[in-house]
Amino acid sequence: RRKKMAEAHQPTAEELLAAIKEVKEANPDFGIKRVYNFLKEDKKWNVSEKRVKATMQENGLVEGSSAPAGEGGGEEAAAAAAGKKKKKGGGGVLPTAQTWPEPTVPIQDLFPKGDFPLGECCDYQGLNAYRSTKAELKEQEKLHVEEYKELREAAEVHRTARKYLQSIAKPGEKMIDLCESLENKVRELIRDDFPGRGIAFPTGCSRNHIAAHWTPNAGDKTVLEYDDIVKFDFGTQVNGRIIDCAFTHYFNPKYDVMAQAVKEATNTGIKEAGIDVRLCDIGAAVQEVMESYEVDVDGKMLPVKSIRNLNGHSIGPYQIHAGKSVPIVKGGDQTKMEEGELYAIETFGSTGKGIVHEDLECSHYMKNFDVGHVPLRMAKAKELLGVIDRSFGTLAFCRRYLDRLGCKQYLLGLKNLCDAGLVQPYPPLVDVKGSWTAQYEHTLILRPTQKEVLSRGDDY
Repeated sequence: RRKKMAEAHQPTAEELLAAIKEVKEANPDFGIKRVYNFLKEDKKWNVSEKRVKATMQENGLVEGSSAPAGEGGGEEAAAAAAGKKKKKGGGGVLPTAQTWPEPTVPIQDLFPKGDFPLGECCDYQGLNAYRSTKAELKEQEKLHVEEYKELREAAEVHRTARKYLQSIAKPGEKMIDLCESLENKVRELIRDDFPGRGIAFPTGCSRNHIAAHWTPNAGDKTVLEYDDIVKFDFGTQVNGRIIDCAFTHYFNPKYDVMAQAVKEATNTGIKEAGIDVRLCDIGAAVQEVMESYEVDVDGKMLPVKSIRNLNGHSIGPYQIHAGKSVPIVKGGDQTKMEEGELYAIETFGSTGKGIVHEDLECSHYMKNFDVGHVPLRMAKAKELLGVIDRSFGTLAFCRRYLDRLGCKQYLLGLKNLCDAGLVQPYPPLVDVKGSWTAQYEHTLILRPTQKEVLSRGDDY
């Protein structure tokens, strides 16, 4: 091992600075840790993170000097960039309120003690009603305080970012501009620094008959129109604790009833969810509410249907779909929800067939969670897999994210990774053309004493 370390190149100060500048120029959002990992893993240099940090700070390459605020580099550097870091002697204080109409204060700065806002807390009903007052269970919850804090921080970032999105998503705006504005805002508010914190999956902005998994690829010129009904679905994560939350955005009041049907169906799913509740019972309750509505489409009354092959799901650390599915129609799985589980309760309604199929150009991808070592022959595929492991791990990504990292001519390598079973493509899911689709979604956790709807906000 000593021999191997001795063989590794130990850069001079000039070489180190030049290499760091090169990395930052290609990846301006990289913080200290990601620059260090690049030099260590890609260049195979014998250099310490402490030395990389000192070099970057001395030469204005981290937040607090010339780098953009809130984009990696750690909490201290980002706070210094905003001019809000506490100083010795009491000079300078952290902000106490968010800035509007554009939020610019990282959520951590607003809650320096980690007392992030609670979600909507609901007592369990029936046989589990005793849980809200049982002292033993309250003590048990104290073991998970850090997990709850991480989830609540991610939820507060989501609430703030979506409020910003709702203010800028107007007819005439390019969908790609809206997605990138939202994603950059999330990175700023959460102090993006993979794997510790950042975006959990790409922004879905599926329009009209497209129900899910559509986001623009580079060069897409799609524009948001007055008659569009859009499902904005994006996620945030802190230490792998994921908040998955979505809403329907529209301008034409003809969609009011459609949105109301799906929103009420989602709230029904949330109400029914709980410890020891069978997943199939939630699906039956959701479908009953959803399909009690009908909407006027060009003078013709059409029923709102639950999209039967789309589901809610359990969530695990760095795993958006952790194994359990929450149906939105009757007759599903009789498996029960369990204490401590995290769920995305989401429902989709449609005026079409109520069944979606894959169509259109793929943009969403994700490394398979349980995949082992798979030998690869294609050099481009090996290189791309390294980028995916370092930048996303098992979190979902899209082609725009690879473009942002400076990847070039990667489509053949990406196809090779998909063919090898290492990466799973997730093409857009669509109902029949001309149909309307809508979605609402919240993330909740089944704490020992209460059910907490983490992503609940004033908007929905």
